[in-house]
Order: sequence, then C-alpha cells, then structure tokens
Amino acid sequence: MTLTPAQLVPPFTREIAIAKVRMAENAWNSRDVERVALAYTEDSFWRNRAEIFQGRAAIREFLRRKWDKELDYRLAKELWAFGDNRIAVRFQYEWHDDAGQWYRAYGNENWEFDEAGLMRRREASINDRPIAESDRRFHWDTTAPRPDNHPGLINSPA
Repeated sequence: MTLTPAQLVPPFTREIAIAKVRMAENAWNSRDVERVALAYTEDSFWRNRAEIFQGRAAIREFLRRKWDKELDYRLAKELWAFGDNRIAVRFQYEWHDDAGQWYRAYGNENWEFDEAGLMRRREASINDRPIAESDRRFHWDTTAPRPDNHPGLINSPA
C-alpha cells in the first residue's frame, strides 16, 4: 500500500512510522541537501553527535559538510519505536574518507514531528568504526535508494 503525504502525519500508526523511516532513508541516501532539508520545520532543533544547531539553514550547512567528508555514503534505517508524534530509529551507514579508509557508523535517532508531519526535533547518537573495504555490507549504487530486497538491520552482525 502506498501512502500519500497527507497520510504521513501524526498520530502515527506502525505502517505510517515505517513509511516515514524509509522515506527519510531514501532522502538521505540521495544526498540531496535541499530534498533532505525540506523534511524539517524551518526552526527544527538538531543534536547530531556533539553538534547542536537549529533551523533549515544550519541543517543545509551541516549536510553539505557531512557529505563533503563522508564519501560514497550509504545508509540503512529501521523503526525502533513510535508514539503519537514521535519515532525512534536505529541505523547504520558506511562511508570512506578522502584517504580511502572505510567506516561503518552505528546510531540511534529520536524524532519529533509537527502536525503537518515535518520533523521539528532530531537527536542523533552516532559512533564510527573503521572497517576494511572487504567488510562493507552496503553495495548499492550511490545516491540510490537501498534496494527493497537488501537485508535490514535487525539480524545484522555488529
């Protein structure tokens, strides 16, 4: 079943929460700064690792810096829990730096949405682990969505 944007607003059902998580994953995998930023309120509050900032302009600046550093970025997110207007996810993403060192990032995010379904708060805790290129698990085309048949994270090894 395909949900329309008008259906992707609080209060969330499990189906809506899963759809919002996948939509967020697909947007982030596009690495399209404008597309990603439009999912957040104008005054959205973010905590990302040790950085704390607010507003779409700051989100755009953050995303540009992030994807200038984290090359060949590929992300997988999964729903962890949800409530009326909140969603918690866990995720992993892989990237390499300009020296060719690959990393897998592990993290959790807490999201809060306004009545229109835009994210007004995002708090992310993330840890990076260096990996060998041969240990990578995410091999789909860069800037493309994760294929529907790609394994999820629930049963993935650390």
